[in-house]
Amino acid sequence: MIAIRQLMTPQLITVEAGTSAIEAAKLMRAHQIGSVFVQREHRIVGIVTETDIVRKIVAGDRVSYFVPVDQVMSSPVIGIEEHRPITEAADLMEEHRARHLAVTKAGRIVGVVSVRDLLRPVSIDEF
Repeated sequence: MIAIRQLMTPQLITVEAGTSAIEAAKLMRAHQIGSVFVQREHRIVGIVTETDIVRKIVAGDRVSYFVPVDQVMSSPVIGIEEHRPITEAADLMEEHRARHLAVTKAGRIVGVVSVRDLLRPVSIDEF
C-alpha cells in the first residue's frame, strides 16, 4: 500500500487572504505548483488552485489584479492524514470534486497532494 506521505509535496506555499489572484498565480508559476494555501492571521482558511483562477476569474471575464484569492478559494480545505492510502485520497477528491488535498499529521497541515501526484505510481508501475 502506498501512503499519501510518499507522494505529497511537503513544502507549503501560502498567501495572505486579500492577495490578488494574479500574485497567487505568479507564485504558483515560480514554484511550479498548481495551488497555494490561503491564510488569515497565520491560520490556513482555504486553498486556491490554477483551476479556480481559470474558471472563476479568466472564464468569468474578471480582472485578476482586482480579485482577492479569498473570493475564489475553496474553503474549508479538504484534508487527509499522511498515513492513509492513495486510494482513499482519490475517493476524497472524487467526492469533493477537488484536485488537491491538504495532507495532515495529527490534525496539522504538513503538505499537499494533487491528482497528478496520485498518477506517479501508475506511471512507474507501482500502483
